[in-house]
Amino acid sequence: MSTSVWAVARRPRWIAALILALAIAAGFAALGQWQIARSFENAAPREEQTEVVVPLDTISQPQHPVPDSATGQLVTVPAQFVAGDYEVLSDRINHSGPGFWVVGHALTPGGASLAVALGWAATPDAAADAIRALDDSAPDGALTGRYLPTESPQESDFEKGIRSSMAVPELINLWATPPEGVYGGYLIADAAPAGLELIDAPAPITDVSLNLLNIFYAVEWVIFAGFAIFLWYRLVKDAWEEENAEEPTVE
Repeated sequence: MSTSVWAVARRPRWIAALILALAIAAGFAALGQWQIARSFENAAPREEQTEVVVPLDTISQPQHPVPDSATGQLVTVPAQFVAGDYEVLSDRINHSGPGFWVVGHALTPGGASLAVALGWAATPDAAADAIRALDDSAPDGALTGRYLPTESPQESDFEKGIRSSMAVPELINLWATPPEGVYGGYLIADAAPAGLELIDAPAPITDVSLNLLNIFYAVEWVIFAGFAIFLWYRLVKDAWEEENAEEPTVE
């Protein structure tokens, strides 16, 4: 009488093999779980404290590029504006639509220069009126706002005398006095002077896309775990087929 496959599988030899296969499958499953955890870890936004106001000099220094970790950070810095160094940038979008930014040149106590976007105006006349008021009574003291890296100068149309880019290197050439040191980024003030609207400066958006490569690896480990169990079953069945093939055929 031939034995069944499961009768062969219950033998101590194959029970031990099953335990080994389950241990291997558990290891593969654990690796798959780790890969999935890695994919979500990579997808989670970085725990940046961009909405906590910190001193500017703790995240960025003059004459240095703006670190990635400093982009979009709310900062505070003591500064005084330089009269006559105000500029108007066109084609700047705000809640009310396209308009103009009024940009100022601020000096920190250490003598470093900082470009500051003070506010938004709907028309060039409104921007000009705000600049005249600022020249008469420029704000000073502690500035607070969102710190961003410089924009590219190539966005401005020099031939037509139009400037639309918040490009720090370009602004340096427009300031009356050459600065001793310049911050690589600029500040969007969180309070607009009279005659200007507050510039919309939302918190930075971080990338939350899943790491598909980690997901692929996780699927591979699950397949390997299933294959370990299948291999045990295939070996048991092979042993059963070999055992039954040795039995003589009764006619």
